[in-house]
Amino acid sequence: MRFARKVVLAVVVALAALLGVSWLGLRVRPKPFASYPATTPPLDTVDLPAELPEPVARYARVALGERIPVIDTAIISGRGWLRFGGIKFPARWRFIYDAGQGYRHYIEATLFGQPLLKVNEYFLDGQSRMELPFGIVENEEKVDLAANLGLWAESIWLPSIWFTDPRVRWEPIDDRTARLIVPFGEQEGTKYEVFTVWFDPNTGLLKRMVTLRWRDAADERRNVWINEAHEWMTVEGMQIPSHATVTWEDQGEPWLSLDVEEAVYNVDVDELIRSKTFERP
Repeated sequence: MRFARKVVLAVVVALAALLGVSWLGLRVRPKPFASYPATTPPLDTVDLPAELPEPVARYARVALGERIPVIDTAIISGRGWLRFGGIKFPARWRFIYDAGQGYRHYIEATLFGQPLLKVNEYFLDGQSRMELPFGIVENEEKVDLAANLGLWAESIWLPSIWFTDPRVRWEPIDDRTARLIVPFGEQEGTKYEVFTVWFDPNTGLLKRMVTLRWRDAADERRNVWINEAHEWMTVEGMQIPSHATVTWEDQGEPWLSLDVEEAVYNVDVDELIRSKTFERP
C-alpha cells in the first residue's frame, strides 16, 4: 500500500514537473526571422479614388495620404502567438503576398523558442493548400473561399490594393462603418464577398473587419470571423497595424495574435511564394 502511494506521488510530481517545464517553455519567445535581404524600392502613387464613403476616404487619407502608393507584392514578418488545442504557443511568422491575388503563410509555433509545429499555407491561382502538422488540406471549395477572405482581410498590411484594384468596391453604411466588397475569381463569373468594416472615430484608422467565413470543410454554415487592429506603425509612409488579432466569435477570444516587425514591399516574390519546402523563407 505504501509502495502504491509512493508510485502515485512520484507520478504526480513528475507530471507537475513536466507541466512546469512546459509552462516555462511557452513563456520563451522565438527569435525573429532574419531581415529580408531585399528592400522596398521607391513606390509609384496614384490619385485617391473619388466618391468613397466618408469614413473610408478619411481612413485612406490618414493611412496612405492624398496619393495612394501602388503595391504589387509584400513580405510581412513578425512574432506573436497561435492558440492550438487550447494552448497559446509563441510563434514567428512570415507572410508573402501577391497583392489581391494570392499568398503564402509560413508559421512556426515554438516551445523554448524552438520550432514545434510548422504551417506552410498557400492561396494561389484561386486554390488553397494547407501543409499542417497533422496532414495536408487541399481541393476543398470551402477552404478556398475562406483563404480568399484571408487574403483580403490581411490586405490591411498593403491597404492601397483596396483602392487600386478595380474589382474592389466600398459601400456606405454610416459615418463610422462601411462595406468592403471583394472578389473571388477572375473577371467574367467573378463572385464577391463582403466585410463590414468599422473605423475609429478619433483616429480615422480601421478598427475591425467582420465577415462570415468557413472555418472547416466539414462545417454546415459559415461562422462570424473578426479581424481587429489594435496598434499601428508607419512603414514607407503608410500606417499599417503593428498588432492585430483574429477571432472566431463563438470562441470568444483570439486564436491568433500577430505583431509586425518588418514589412517590405514591391520585391520579387515569384519563387518564395510558391516554395514547397518547410525551409525558413
